[in-house]
Amino acid sequence: MNSTTNPLPKVTIIVSPRERFSYTRESLESIYEHTQYPFQLIYVDGGSPRHIQTYIANQATEKQFQLIRTDHYLSPNHARNIGLRQANSKYIVFIDNDVVVTPNWLNAMVDCAEATNATIVSPLVCQYLPLHTEVHCAGGETGIKIETKGDTTRRRIIEKIYKQGRKVAEVRPQLQRQQTGLAEFHCMMVRQEIFDKIGLLDEELLNTKEHVDLCMLVTEAGGTIYLEPDSLVTYVPGPPLEKSDLHYYMLRWSNAWELASLQRLRDKWNLTEDEYFKNKYKRLGWRREMTIISPLTRKVPLGKLGSKITGKILHIADKNLNNFLTHRYAQKYLNKHKNPAIKSQSSP
Repeated sequence: MNSTTNPLPKVTIIVSPRERFSYTRESLESIYEHTQYPFQLIYVDGGSPRHIQTYIANQATEKQFQLIRTDHYLSPNHARNIGLRQANSKYIVFIDNDVVVTPNWLNAMVDCAEATNATIVSPLVCQYLPLHTEVHCAGGETGIKIETKGDTTRRRIIEKIYKQGRKVAEVRPQLQRQQTGLAEFHCMMVRQEIFDKIGLLDEELLNTKEHVDLCMLVTEAGGTIYLEPDSLVTYVPGPPLEKSDLHYYMLRWSNAWELASLQRLRDKWNLTEDEYFKNKYKRLGWRREMTIISPLTRKVPLGKLGSKITGKILHIADKNLNNFLTHRYAQKYLNKHKNPAIKSQSSP
C-alpha cells in the first residue's frame, strides 16, 4: 500500500482473475512499478495453483496489500464483489490479473474523474504482445434500441467497441478525453458511490456481458462514462496457457456459464431474442476452440485429414468434459457462493 500526506482522492485497486493465472507476476509487478498515485490494493485470488498462490501470498506480505483467497474458482463478478465489499474509498479500480499498466495510468484516470465528475473512467485498453501496440477498446456504445412495427415492439441490445485492432501509434494522436458509452472490466475506475444506487455487480452474469450490464445501469442512474487515452494498459490473453490454467479456463468460458449469462442479460433488460443472441448461441465455446483445441489440432502431424479427424474428436471430448466440469462446480460451489470459504490475509 502506498501512502501520502496530501489530501488526494482515495483509490482502491481490486485485482481479480480473468481466465488464467500464468500472467499473474507480470501484471502485479507492472502495477507496483508504474503506479505513482497512492493506492490500496485488494487481491482476490480465486483458486490459483499452488506456485501462484505462494507468489501472491509472498507479495502480499512484502508489499502490504490485502489478500483474499478462496480455494475454488470464482466467476469474475463474484470475485470483484468480494473485493468491493472490503473497499472504502472514493474510487475503485477493477483490473484483471492479465493486464499490464504503463506509467501515469492511474494519475490520468483520477485526473479525468475529478475534472469531469465521471462515474466510470476507461483507459485506452490494448491487447496482445508486444505490449501497448494494438487497441482492444477505445470506448464504445451500449444501450437498448426500441423498435416498434405495428403491434410488435423489439428491444435490441447495443454493444459496439471502438478502434479494436487498430494500431495505437495511428489512433492515439486522434484520441482525446471524451464521454463514451462503454468501458470494459479489463481495467476501469468506478466512483464507489454509484453502487449505493445500483447495488453490487450482478453475479448471475457469470462470464460475459457484465461490463455491458454495468455501463447500462450507470447510464440509467444518470452517471457518465469517460475514455481517458492518456491512461494506457494492455490485456494479454493466451494462448499459450500453462497446464495449471486449463481447468479454470474451461470453466470460465464454459458453454453453461455463457448461456446462463446471455439469458440473464436478456431477461434482466427484457430484450428480444434476436440475431444478436442467436449468433452468440451458435458460437458457444469459441474461446476454447481458439485457445485450446486449435493449437492442439495443429500439432498433429497427420496432414489435413488427420487434423480434421483430431479436431472432431477433441470437440466431442471438450463438450463432454466441459459439461462435467460445470455440473460439478455448480453442485459444489455455485449454489453456495453467498457463503464461500474465504481466507483473508490483511496487512495494514
